[in-house]
Amino acid sequence: MHELIEQLQALNEPVPVPLELASFEQLVEVEEQILISLPRELKVYLMEASDVVYGHIEPVTASDPQSHTYLPEVTCYAWSIGLPRELIAICQQGDNFYCIDQDGQVHFWKNGRFVGEVFESFWHWVDRVWLNN
Repeated sequence: MHELIEQLQALNEPVPVPLELASFEQLVEVEEQILISLPRELKVYLMEASDVVYGHIEPVTASDPQSHTYLPEVTCYAWSIGLPRELIAICQQGDNFYCIDQDGQVHFWKNGRFVGEVFESFWHWVDRVWLNN
C-alpha cells in the first residue's frame, strides 16, 4: 500500500486547482451522508492519496462537495441507476462504476450488471486498473 501511495504521488500531474486530501472529519461526514461505513483501505486512500491526478481514471474524493468526484454524489447517482445499496462507488466512467464492498473487494458494474475481474482490495485495483490505464 505505501509503495503504491508513493508511486501515485510521484506520478501526480500538475493541475491549475490541486485536489486536497480528506480529513478524518470529512470522512465521518461522508459516512453520515451515505449511511454506510467506508472500508479501511478506502479511508487510507482518501486521507493519503486522493489528491493525486493521474491519467484518465478519476477515483472518488471526499474533501470538496462541489467536485464531480465527490464520493457521496457519485455513489448516490450509482445507487439511483441500480448499483446495489451495500456497495460504494470508487470511480465513475459514464454510467459504469468501479465499486467496493464492505469486505474491501472491488467490482466493475457495467450496464446494470457485474462484469470482469473482482479485485481483492482497493490497492489491487489501483495497481491493475488506475496505474495501468
